[in-house]
Parts: sequence; structure tokens; C-alpha cells
Amino acid sequence: MKLCISSRFAIGASVCALALGALGSGAFGCEVTIGATGPLSGAATQWGLAIKGAADFAAAEANRDGGVMVGGQRCTVKVIAIDAKYTAEGAAAAANNFVSQNVKFILGPIGSPEVTGMKPVATRNKMLMMSDSYAKDAIGPRWPYTFHVGPGPLAWGDPIVKLAKEKFGIKKVLTIAPNDQAGTDVAEAAISVYKKNGVDATPEYYQRGTTNFAPIVARIINANPDVLDTVSTPPGDAGIIIKQLRQAGFNGAIGRLGGPGTEEILRIAGGKDVVKNFYWFEPVFIDENVKKLGDEYRQLLGSAPPENNFFYLFAAGGRAMLRAITDAGSTDDVEKVAASLRKLNVDDPNLGKGRWIGQEAYGINQELSLPFGVGLLIDGKDQPLVRIEAPDGK
Repeated sequence: MKLCISSRFAIGASVCALALGALGSGAFGCEVTIGATGPLSGAATQWGLAIKGAADFAAAEANRDGGVMVGGQRCTVKVIAIDAKYTAEGAAAAANNFVSQNVKFILGPIGSPEVTGMKPVATRNKMLMMSDSYAKDAIGPRWPYTFHVGPGPLAWGDPIVKLAKEKFGIKKVLTIAPNDQAGTDVAEAAISVYKKNGVDATPEYYQRGTTNFAPIVARIINANPDVLDTVSTPPGDAGIIIKQLRQAGFNGAIGRLGGPGTEEILRIAGGKDVVKNFYWFEPVFIDENVKKLGDEYRQLLGSAPPENNFFYLFAAGGRAMLRAITDAGSTDDVEKVAASLRKLNVDDPNLGKGRWIGQEAYGINQELSLPFGVGLLIDGKDQPLVRIEAPDGK
């Protein structure tokens, strides 16, 4: 059965939803609900939109192919999206909202505040989370239903720093991040990677919600680092900081050993000619096969995929979660689904082969590790994306 797509015309998401609703329970034997949550407002909105887009895509892809097979019957997949507001309180409220709607499977949230707020609720109520956070305790044996769609800087930072040293000759780095767990954990991880590679690295923090970065820019200029690394700073804030730094005369390179958001950062900062020298982590290596996933999104949902490359990573996570539900043969036994997910062979149709890691860093292998990329901008000119194979977590 093929739903919501024809060989000649892509059907819009709203029409697709109406079509699925009209089919009702007569066409499907059951229903699987994906809860999509992340920051759908504020400076980190791009990340939340990537998660929602990934959930919409995973559902539309499954429904196009007749739904998810569970215990011999076809289940339609639907999405409920809630703004977690990039705060622990917002994420906890979102989690409780999911509980009230009997949602068992969640794509998201993202960032340490959100994951910290949602984990306890998810654990108590046996909800499986495919999240992303670089916090020191983001996953672990205490949180058996919390999975990562991708590892943090300790797993992938080393090859990026080595490449930055080669291209920019860096010796001194200053990191900038919000002064909460989302910022400090990532900054500390990034600093340890730099120091491991013989680079002097020190942190600088700011209050989340800051709009006037002039005092921080002045401190950065006085410190005179070779690189300012924006680590986990939301793309909106990072763009403003970089723009003001360039206006103040800072000529060092810009790094980003944290969440993606390159296009948004470049836009806010004033473009490639302003940013000039920049290296960053891309959670996914974008090749022709990955681009096909974006093309499929356009066909299924009738619009362009989210700009942020976290979309691809969460799409892989959504697919994996649905496959685990099929393997477990259950739409409500979260323990059984989690066990199936841990055993799942990591081989996404578009993102390629990977592995489960996390034992060394967190004491549990619940991090989805896939090939990633390193982006480079040199003298304002794009360089070819560098492919790095899936980290092994060691």
C-alpha cells in the first residue's frame, strides 16, 4: 500500500494528514505516536525544527509504505510536537504532556537543559527518548530508556582539532558558551580535546538570554586567542558574537565543536566574507545519498527539509526507533522496544553504516554513532567537506 505520494505529484503534509485520517482504523490495525520535542522558539529554534521535521519525515515514510508492521498488523504513525523551550522546566512540562496523551516514543529533546528535565519523567513513565545532549550524564545505566542520536565532542572532536591545527596553526583557543549545564559540559569536553592535542584552551561564559555581548567581546579581544570556539552556543547567539567580534577587529579563526547551525550563523554574522576562517562539526556527512533523503522529504511533505543538519541525524534516529518497534512486536512495551533498539544493526539507508557506542563515556552503549563531516571556510571560501567514519567512542 502506498499512501500520500504519487509517481508524478508530491502531496502536501496537510493533505497527507487528511488522507490518513480518512482511512481510519479500517486501513490500519493500530497506531504509533511519535512525540517530537525540542526548542520550537528562541535562539535554538533551528534545532527543534530539525527534530519536528525528522519526526514528520519518519512518520510519512512509514505511512507511505503501509505503516509500521507490529505483531502482524499495520500501524499508522502520527506525530505530536511540543515546544520544550530549551529549558529543563519546558522539557519536563512537555514530558508530562506526552504522559497525559499516552505517548511512549519520543524523538528529542536536544541540549542538556531539555534532556535533564525530561529524563526523570521518561524513566518513571517508561518512555523511550531518542535525544541529543553533550552533558556528562546525558545517558547512563540510571536512564535505560534515554538514547542518543549522536555522540558528543569526546567521541568526534579529536580529528576536527587535528585538522584545525593543520589548516590554521592554532595554539590558543577560547571557548564561549552559556553558563548553564548545556554550555559548561560541552565547553569542558571541547577544552579537554584541545588540550589533548597540545592547544592551550580556556572557557568564557555568558548568561543565556544575553542580548548585549559587548563586554564579552571586549574580554575575548583582550585575551587574543587564535580561535574563538562557539561550542554549544545557540546559532542565533553565535552569529551575533562573531559579527561583533569582527566589527571589533578580531582576526582569529572561528571554531565550533558543538551543535550545528552554520547557515544561520553565517547569515547573522554577515556572510562568509565576514566570518572568513571557520571550522565546524557537521553531525552528518552530506553526500549524494544523504541528499536523497532531503529529496524524499520534499516528495512526502511537499516542502523543503529543515535547514539544520540535525534533521538527518534525527531522521535516522526516528527510523531506528520505528524498526525497533517492529522487531519488538509491541507499541507499548517500552522495555522490549529499548532492548530491540540496543541490538539493532546500525545501517541507515542514507547515512550509512555505524555502531552503538557510549560504554566508555557513559557506561551504556546507547549512542548512535554514524559517519560525520568537518566543514571548513578558508579566507571566506568554502572547502570540501571532510568525511570522518563513525567514531568508536574510544
